[in-house]
Amino acid sequence: PSLFDSPAERYLKVRQSVQRFTVVQLGKCCSDTQSVLLRYVVHSYNFFLFPSTLGIKDVEFTLSASSIQFLSHYGFDYNKFLKDGIPYMNEVEEKILRQHLLVGSWKIHSTADRDVLKKAIDEVTCWIAAAKEEETMILQDLSGCHILQVQLILRQALQNVWTEPLGDKKVMVKKVSPQHRQLLENSSCDHCQKKLILMSARGFTNLFQILVKAKKPLVGHNMLMDLMHLHDKFYRPLPESYEEFKRNIHNLFPVLIDTKTVTKSMQKKCLVPRVSTLLEVYAVLCSSILNPKDPPCPVIALASDCSRYAEKKSPHEAGYDAFLCGSVLLMSAHLLLCRSTDDAVEADPSFSQYLTVLAEHVNKVNFIRGGVSSINFSGEDAPCHHPPVLVVHVRGSPGLNEKQIYQEFKALCHFDVRRLSKNQFILLSNKYKHVRHVLRDYRHHPHLQVSVYRHWRHSPRVNCLLQISGVVALWSLLAFVLGGAPSC
Repeated sequence: PSLFDSPAERYLKVRQSVQRFTVVQLGKCCSDTQSVLLRYVVHSYNFFLFPSTLGIKDVEFTLSASSIQFLSHYGFDYNKFLKDGIPYMNEVEEKILRQHLLVGSWKIHSTADRDVLKKAIDEVTCWIAAAKEEETMILQDLSGCHILQVQLILRQALQNVWTEPLGDKKVMVKKVSPQHRQLLENSSCDHCQKKLILMSARGFTNLFQILVKAKKPLVGHNMLMDLMHLHDKFYRPLPESYEEFKRNIHNLFPVLIDTKTVTKSMQKKCLVPRVSTLLEVYAVLCSSILNPKDPPCPVIALASDCSRYAEKKSPHEAGYDAFLCGSVLLMSAHLLLCRSTDDAVEADPSFSQYLTVLAEHVNKVNFIRGGVSSINFSGEDAPCHHPPVLVVHVRGSPGLNEKQIYQEFKALCHFDVRRLSKNQFILLSNKYKHVRHVLRDYRHHPHLQVSVYRHWRHSPRVNCLLQISGVVALWSLLAFVLGGAPSC
């Protein structure tokens, strides 16, 4: 990310990353409000996800070594991700699957899957030749996805068999007449109905669609990339247009609250100390920062089936982070409510009161190091107020590039660099003290002249326009002088 990035430019950068990588884990946290003592009972869920492999094209995704190392450090269960990950798909992938089901075609992409299914088909083929009608056999040691796939393949290949799942990794195969087979296919008890196959293949996307229909506020922390993954993996492939992406997200989730945006605002107002990570923000808000005269913060209690998070911190586990995020929202809203008025805040304020004090932050998603401070999903993005832009004029050292200029200033402070012309570069920082240091320390530098950027003076377009205007004015003057001489 660069401080020069506009929201549209950043979106295109992140879009490439989101399209390459997959979601391995997703956390969801919701709460029931108990009116007695305003107690929030929290239910936190942790989902391991894996792209659906059911009848659609083989999904390819990227793994970065640093991410694997990071997740391993925090105890991520890769076996659960690979073996038990819940499938998901977006609308385009679901449409392709529907077409496969409609024409009765079925493809197995995984070599391991093909080996398992070949073994099962060989067993059934050897058995059925000597079997009598209504006789049955049991296929064993089949995983969740194999149970459905083996039934579809057998039914497609053999017209005189019927299959039923038995649970516990087993499938029952029965030899039947074609007439009996037709009756069974039209019954409501068939486990391989198209709608059931689609529901199984959609997996987590079913829950995503329920959340969309609920139209509840969606809360996240630094959630731009989360929203892009939700759009790409469970809704539709990310569009090229940044504005279209914003419209789609706003239609899906009309109320967004980014706790990073909320806490950044509170840090500027000196309501909380400056900290960076979600866990640090949670720890600060849990400390005694309220005025003793203020009503106590609402009680946030984990439900009995989520007690593991109460006993042990699990940072960077999605379900735990979702719990932290919801807790930070409630505690931040309570603190803002207490500071929003000189009047005493009533005991046990309602959640609607909390939403009122959060109104200015609704649909404002944090934008890391860029041309705006936040992305507004319900309107125009407000520009960010950076320190003055600096321009570096290189004298006597032709051929310098942006990386070399960056290295020159790196020891002193951090700037983003962009070439302006052959021997000029723009420096942009998000700290005023860095600008002051550079202007002071490079005042008498022999090769680098640093000054505050002035558009009318440094812009190549303005300079080009002035040069063209100067040439036109000169030619006009010459034409006037030379054209007017004979008449004189």
